[in-house]
Amino acid sequence: MARREARPKDLAALGDAHEWVSIDDPDENRTWMVDVTFLESGWRCIYLNGCQGVLTGPSPELAQGCCSYGAHLTGEDDSERVQAAALTLTAEQWQFRSKGRGKRGVIYTNADGELVTRLVEDACIFLNRPGFAGGAGCALHRAAIDRGIEPLELKPDVCWQLPLRRSDEVAADGHVTSTLTEWRRRNWGEGGHDFHWWCTEAPEAFGARRPVYETMRAEIIAITGEKVYKLIGRYLAAREARSVRLPHPAVRSR
Repeated sequence: MARREARPKDLAALGDAHEWVSIDDPDENRTWMVDVTFLESGWRCIYLNGCQGVLTGPSPELAQGCCSYGAHLTGEDDSERVQAAALTLTAEQWQFRSKGRGKRGVIYTNADGELVTRLVEDACIFLNRPGFAGGAGCALHRAAIDRGIEPLELKPDVCWQLPLRRSDEVAADGHVTSTLTEWRRRNWGEGGHDFHWWCTEAPEAFGARRPVYETMRAEIIAITGEKVYKLIGRYLAAREARSVRLPHPAVRSR
């Protein structure tokens, strides 16, 4: 991997540049392309603490976060897991439990044939609103915290992965290149450019003292497997010991 260590005076010229490392999967015919810049960054979710939501204008008072459009599920397994989890939620954990238990359920198929969580009052059916006695936020996330388990065990794939993004490309010889990076506006298609605000572009979302590869350890392991995660962690920890780090584009002007 070619890498140039940027000096402070060079940062403005780097624009949106990220550093990457390639890691061969020890168990599969797969190479992981890992976004070093994002995994080393101090990004953290700021839901209820500065998040402006993903509508076309600032809407922090709605406390919808990235839940305004429902969750697009990755397939039948994802759908079945979420539906099973919904049946276990209590009225104290889930504001719209009675609606979710109705005939329409919690998931529908949209015009494009995609499985999506239903919307209630202009946001995901699992999103508890401000003023709910159990607190605002994802009911599935709340239930996982109550049970002492990782939220990824209950939440839709896209929800527990965000803002991590995995994509796979299969070569003619069957070799797979998997990319682990961040979700950016362009990854959402045309709709992403309509967002008034997106957290991986917002400096205020990069205030964590620990890097993403540590704070999202469980999520990265679920995406890459534990062996690959250990290789990633070992590489990034060695870089940190040498004080080698390219700041994330969102904070380079600071």
